[in-house]
Amino acid sequence: MNKAELINAIAETSGMTKVASKKALDATIKSITKALASGEKVGLVGFGTFTVADRAARTGINPSTKKAIKIPAKKVAKFKPGADLADAVK
Repeated sequence: MNKAELINAIAETSGMTKVASKKALDATIKSITKALASGEKVGLVGFGTFTVADRAARTGINPSTKKAIKIPAKKVAKFKPGADLADAVK
């Protein structure tokens, strides 16, 4: 499912217009992004939890040259599904 299909599904399920559904989805994504950027955890009960984790620097291999390269440390967004989501996927 892509973003347009998700907007259509939100509109059908909620009875909102597609324009309102797009605004709601964009606002949700923006709010989650802003919270993660500031280091906060975002928990949606039954759906899952978004967190930010530190990934340590490491050594990798350039596949084209087979030479070792240094991969710098960085922060990454992570998602852990909630129990309801995990059960629905089973």
